[in-house]
Amino acid sequence: MNKKFWATAFTLTGSIVGAGLLGLPYVFAKSGFLAGLFWLIILGALMTFINLTLGEVALRTKGKHQLPGYAEKYLGKWGKRAMLFAMLFGVYSALLAYLVGEGKSLSQILPGNIPPIVLGIMFWLIMTLLLREGLKGLKKIETWGVLAVITIVFGIFIKFVPLVKPENLITWNSANFLTPIGVIMFALLGFTSIPELRKEIKGQEKLLKQAIIIGSLVPIFLYILFSTIFVGILGTNITQIATLSFGPIITLLGIFTMLTSYFVLSFSVQSIFKYDVKISKKANFFFTSLIPLVLYALVTQYNLIGFALILGIGGVISGGLTGILILLMAKKAKSNTRNKKNPEIEIPLNWTLIIILSLIFIAGIILQFTH
Repeated sequence: MNKKFWATAFTLTGSIVGAGLLGLPYVFAKSGFLAGLFWLIILGALMTFINLTLGEVALRTKGKHQLPGYAEKYLGKWGKRAMLFAMLFGVYSALLAYLVGEGKSLSQILPGNIPPIVLGIMFWLIMTLLLREGLKGLKKIETWGVLAVITIVFGIFIKFVPLVKPENLITWNSANFLTPIGVIMFALLGFTSIPELRKEIKGQEKLLKQAIIIGSLVPIFLYILFSTIFVGILGTNITQIATLSFGPIITLLGIFTMLTSYFVLSFSVQSIFKYDVKISKKANFFFTSLIPLVLYALVTQYNLIGFALILGIGGVISGGLTGILILLMAKKAKSNTRNKKNPEIEIPLNWTLIIILSLIFIAGIILQFTH
């Protein structure tokens, strides 16, 4: 495994590990730790499968695309519109959550009682400037950012595991059993980075399958360690942004995780408008950078929606719709005789499996709004 392989795997890990990490302990505490762990394992396996399926689509398809481009090629205009809606809903939900989280986190650790909205805007400005470095900047941010996140999570686990109360980890709240689904779905989303992985690992495509698997599993492992410490020590006394419950030093973890994911998602949405929608640079800047800023200002000013609810709604709608469309695209791509016959990733897929997985995604969407 070489440097390019790990950079590729960490790009996926970095795009997955973000604000969702900070919301997991809160929903784990509400549902009971064992119920949260159950959903994390089940949904983690499902999302890893979808990531691999999308990896196959990327390898079978010529040219530079993001997900809406793949959807148009294999599903037509309706597919492109549906994918564009699903992706942008999820991306904007994520970017909004990151700005909310960064503003509150930075406000806690910096002196001077600076309002969170001011610090959120400063974070937005820095991330917008970093986007100018493109894919080169992406590799630097992801490799070092993810290593920092892994190091901090392990450091927290080793330092605080003696304080964990086992009784806090054997809880199961049947009344709130379904509560974690939306936030966990959000915490596992990394679809938008898959097309970027193909470009990063160019020339070594045979390693893409392993990179996707490792990039998908590392976040699950980190989530288990992270949630174990927070729920094990604090029980149900956890804020929606978990790191704020532990004090300024631990809050640095939240800042790192949201920084890496914000950059990857911004880069991906920039690619969507560049390659798939084909709009001007000025319009691209508006949709990539200014819309998240406007949403952040509105939500913060009028206190419209909480951090956990942003994650939950964004997770089930974007993850569910995108997952269904990816399955349909993969089925079509396999049957397209003009595509690459033997791609480096081949995932078994039939209509029975597509229907079952699609029903699971649809159920998740319904439960988020009815439970």
